[in-house]
Amino acid sequence: MDKPGLLVVGVLPDWDLEALAQRFTLHLLYGAPDRAAFLAQHGPSIRAIATKGELGADAAMMDACPQAKIIACYGVGVDAIDLAAARSRGVAVTNTPGVLTEEVADMAFALLLATARAIPEGDAYVRTGAWLQQGPMRLTTRVWGKRLGIVGLGRIGQAIARRAEGFGMAIAYSGRSKKDVPYAYHPSPAALAPHVDILVVSAAGGAATMGLVDRAAIEALPQGTIFVSVSRGTVVDEAALVDALKSGRIAAAGLDVFMNEPAIDPVFATFPNVVLSPHQASGTVETRKDMGALMRRNLEAHFDGRPLPTPVG
Repeated sequence: MDKPGLLVVGVLPDWDLEALAQRFTLHLLYGAPDRAAFLAQHGPSIRAIATKGELGADAAMMDACPQAKIIACYGVGVDAIDLAAARSRGVAVTNTPGVLTEEVADMAFALLLATARAIPEGDAYVRTGAWLQQGPMRLTTRVWGKRLGIVGLGRIGQAIARRAEGFGMAIAYSGRSKKDVPYAYHPSPAALAPHVDILVVSAAGGAATMGLVDRAAIEALPQGTIFVSVSRGTVVDEAALVDALKSGRIAAAGLDVFMNEPAIDPVFATFPNVVLSPHQASGTVETRKDMGALMRRNLEAHFDGRPLPTPVG
């Protein structure tokens, strides 16, 4: 029997491609010089789509692959997938929640520590000989005991909070609803902002959170706040963030996500007090293998007629 055709939208590790090829005929869209021609040629034979959170799948892609009845996302965020179009066409959508929660929370704290303690600056200070020539580096700021605000207390937000407890931090959060947790609740980022020394954004992406951390929220932050985002670039008003960095309202920032990735606003590279990361929060070998395995389980369950492990919606 012929193997079902699988459209692979974005680059996947070799270990995932090798495992997928055992069950599917792979059509690598990311390697095609002409995407439209590629979809016109292979679309009718494709029965499933494997995509990534930042790439998604739009209605045109679904129309080009009319036999595809599942979109399996390699990642948690599905904001780039046209869910309404999928529903109207009877296309199932899955993602990979849970397996990357702890990894993203680790990155949030890595960025927080790197930013507050100026780790990249300190590294450069030693490497360039400035320590020898100029003496001790400037003083930084502590993390333990600070007031931490978390925007979005889902799986990842709660994992960040658990780490913050170990640092003796006073934790508060904002979200769509109050949760049964021992942290102070505020109904919006703007309401949360005045009560923090450090703000970490971990809300999910999508239309519902577009511009959630808006100019009002950023301008409500105390002078000298540290800002960290492991969310989606769309969640934060980036122009307001830049203005707050220029004015010093935000003293330093650790950013893993941006608008227009990877062609981000070049102004971020001009700030010596900003630690930049290339949307790499889940980027460990262990987690990426777990993500790929869960994506495959969803695809295999669909074709085996079994319940999907992690359906969306």
